Amino acid sequence: MIPRARIKWIKSLELRKYRLQHNAFVAEGPKLVGELLPYSTPLYVAATREWLAQNRHLLERAEAVDEVTQEELERTSLLRSPQSVVAVMPIPERKLDIAFIQNNLVIALDGIQDPGNLGTILRIADWFGIRHVLCSEGTADVYNPKCVQACMGALARVKVHYCNLPEMLKSADMPVYGTFLDGTDIYKEALSPNGIIVMGNEGSGISKEVEAEVGRRLYVPNFPVGSHTTESLNVAVATGIVCAEFTRRLR
Repeated sequence: MIPRARIKWIKSLELRKYRLQHNAFVAEGPKLVGELLPYSTPLYVAATREWLAQNRHLLERAEAVDEVTQEELERTSLLRSPQSVVAVMPIPERKLDIAFIQNNLVIALDGIQDPGNLGTILRIADWFGIRHVLCSEGTADVYNPKCVQACMGALARVKVHYCNLPEMLKSADMPVYGTFLDGTDIYKEALSPNGIIVMGNEGSGISKEVEAEVGRRLYVPNFPVGSHTTESLNVAVATGIVCAEFTRRLR
């Protein structure tokens, strides 16, 4: 049975101010929690008897564990359809390794607002082996429950850093790419094996301050070229296409 105080604590973590206060976030479902547990020790886990029977070995260092019924899980969960387990995980301390990013591909996000888009982009970064994502201070919180669910465990492997993005790009000793409607066709442009790929806000794109630091402007053309299509791509979809092209060149 889950104590009422714990339910209140978990529910409070839906809001960023309480995530910061408690330095914790919520992860739900067997797939997501299973991805995170090998990398981090949970502060608290509430799970059904069936889930605990299969995963008790992963909880040896957990600070607290409660066996719950499906009904109790529904009262605790932040999701409409809870699945077997709710875990409260500590927010890790992330240090930006400048030497590492200078020799690798990095994604930079300038004002991404939708937590679902942010989570999907982290999942894309994970798929393509991109281990660091830089976020402007105006980008959505990576520990928002919608983002955590959308990233499907990528948070375990992809390090997210919030920073003054224009200043970070200005000091970066590496190519800085950005996506623009007036950029050069990505399939015809020379791409380096290392660099920062900047993706902009869903509605307004890359801000003027960040754009000033972009040295190479890229464009993902539609097909057939010149045909009448939708005005633009969803930012997460565009990120996937751009990352695929960069990594394809490395094979």
